[in-house]
Amino acid sequence: MARRRVNRFVTALLLAALLSCGAASAQTLYKYRGENGEWLFSDRPPADGQQAETRSIATRVERGGLTVASAFNGTSVRLTANNRFFAPMEVVIEFQTITGAAYPPSGQELSWLVPERSALVLLELATLDAPIAPTVRYRFAYLPGDPNARPASGVTYRAPFAAGASYPITQTYPDSLTHRTRDSMYAVDIAMPVGTDIMAARDGVVFEVASKNFKGGPDADEYADLANLVRILHDDGTYAVYAHLNWNTIRVRPGERVRAGQYIADSGNTGFSTGPHLHFAVQRNMGQRVDSLPFAFRGANAERVVPVTGQSLAAYP
Repeated sequence: MARRRVNRFVTALLLAALLSCGAASAQTLYKYRGENGEWLFSDRPPADGQQAETRSIATRVERGGLTVASAFNGTSVRLTANNRFFAPMEVVIEFQTITGAAYPPSGQELSWLVPERSALVLLELATLDAPIAPTVRYRFAYLPGDPNARPASGVTYRAPFAAGASYPITQTYPDSLTHRTRDSMYAVDIAMPVGTDIMAARDGVVFEVASKNFKGGPDADEYADLANLVRILHDDGTYAVYAHLNWNTIRVRPGERVRAGQYIADSGNTGFSTGPHLHFAVQRNMGQRVDSLPFAFRGANAERVVPVTGQSLAAYP
């Protein structure tokens, strides 16, 4: 009897979180012979109609995950968040329907910071005397980072490729053709051949990895969610994103602490991209939104190098 009531009392509706987790849909890889008999691998079938071997490849995204669960203890409905990320997550809850339980006090801020790799009781809704079991319907979203964290001043970032190499910056603030949202406004696109070694620009802890996508192209609707990437949390609460990485080359995993200059992956051309490049941005949780931040690279003799479109960016140890 008690078990049936527990099963009836709550229905949780999960909003598509701003950082979704788990595996994405599978992709189809085509293998066929080229004009000279060489093997070709592509995300598109051969144009001449020849037969091709196909295989399905599931994308892999290692993002930890966050859930909000509900439990009825006889006198209240308790909501608990379980954060499996290696980074703190800000959780926001929106209630849709509540019957048989007291709604949170008017004006209460329904957002919480859940520490990395931990569970946190968000709130308890006291049940009311009613002839029916309480019902709670809600949805939630979450964003990485502590909105109360303050970026350290004077930080410079190592150019994210091998020391001694240089590559052109093709897009950055204010000359942004595709960086039109707050989370990408100050991002930097660096053109480089597929397979270029990508290094960490600053010390931190890896908390998100997408490594199994191999498709890319200029159609945002088709390719926006298919960029391989790494996100690294810095000690001051900011985090960096390295995107469009090459298929199956990422060599770091969530929870691993990396040092500036450490190899993390090869550059690529995955996701929404018009050509091989690295998309690099420094981001911060501003409180229920993510903003990109202006930053400077480290130049020769440790001077600050503010990125400029058209600039040839050199990497120094």
